[in-house]
Amino acid sequence: MKKSLLAKIKNRQFPIIVEKDEDGFYVVECPIFRGCYSQGKTLDKALKNIREVIEICLEERENQEILESYRPKELSLHTITLR
Repeated sequence: MKKSLLAKIKNRQFPIIVEKDEDGFYVVECPIFRGCYSQGKTLDKALKNIREVIEICLEERENQEILESYRPKELSLHTITLR
């Protein structure tokens, strides 16, 4: 990754969603980039893997443009039950 891009993303926070699947693996997704997901047997490994995937996604110009305009004020995750 280019040094100029590394300087831009240093200390930036990215939203991720983590779910534990039926096989016990942690599946992690960064929803601001299309196709940005990974997994790991442990949560630590899954988080390490998604960091690497985010870096790879940021090599694409389209994702760099998304990141430039991404400035959320608040994030939250909710679940609902359909009855």
